[in-house]
Amino acid sequence: MIGDSQKNFGVVAAAAAFLGWGLTPVYWKRLLSVPAMEILCHRILWCALFLALILAVQGRLGELKRFFAKRMLGCVLLASAIIAANWFFYIYAVNTGRVLQASLGYYVNPLVNVLLACVFLRERLHRRQMFAIGLAAGGVAVSVVDLGSLPWISLALAFSFACYGLVHKIMGAKSVPGLLFETCLLSIPALAYLHFRGGGMLGWLAYPAEDQLFLIGSGLVTAAPLVCFNFSVQRLSLVTVGIMQYLAPTCMLLLGVFVYGEPLQPARIVSFALIWLGLAVYLAGALRAIRPVRSA
Repeated sequence: MIGDSQKNFGVVAAAAAFLGWGLTPVYWKRLLSVPAMEILCHRILWCALFLALILAVQGRLGELKRFFAKRMLGCVLLASAIIAANWFFYIYAVNTGRVLQASLGYYVNPLVNVLLACVFLRERLHRRQMFAIGLAAGGVAVSVVDLGSLPWISLALAFSFACYGLVHKIMGAKSVPGLLFETCLLSIPALAYLHFRGGGMLGWLAYPAEDQLFLIGSGLVTAAPLVCFNFSVQRLSLVTVGIMQYLAPTCMLLLGVFVYGEPLQPARIVSFALIWLGLAVYLAGALRAIRPVRSA
């Protein structure tokens, strides 16, 4: 059993992870002068370096061997492409003044997880889950009417992160070694892009020294929350972690409205309200489902 002190450490680690993810718009906004694709490439390269150092210190680099198996390699390649797309969409959203759309995407994400589990893993949808997904779909529909088009950034973030989670579930891989292997694979096209489009391998040194430091730090900003998240899930119930994950999109929402001055029109409020209601219904069902287990 896990003691109270370990659970407290788990709560702190989970809060650090989700606040870290939720506050990253502040970090990416600092790199407005750097093209989103270059930021993505540096994020991949420096994240791979930081994760390699972490696993080396822990003596866990040997865990990477399993990813060379034929049955794993295809899944890892797919996961690599998906997470690269997710990172790019997020950086692009933040640096084009669409933090609220990013927030919306990560509020919708848990319900997309349920939908994908139903479609690909043959899990059954309960009435509460169907109702919750319906409410979220209504929220997206309101955004469509308000914007005059699909909120593609929100949907791209929600579905890409959900698909990434689905692929990892199928692989059964630990997230830190998995992400290291993925970023190592992505490092090849990242280096090629920086060489041919970024002014050569050392082209980034033409940026101001502060920007260079922020590009290097992008790896730490990516790796640190993931390490905290892994620490927390080993010490907390998945329901607790699931509830705490809404810290991230809530931080994005608050930053978008109160720091970056993105307009929160009535239609957008209705859209968020429907999605929040859907999440409340979903979480109520999840909490109700675990009560018999706890009392047994």
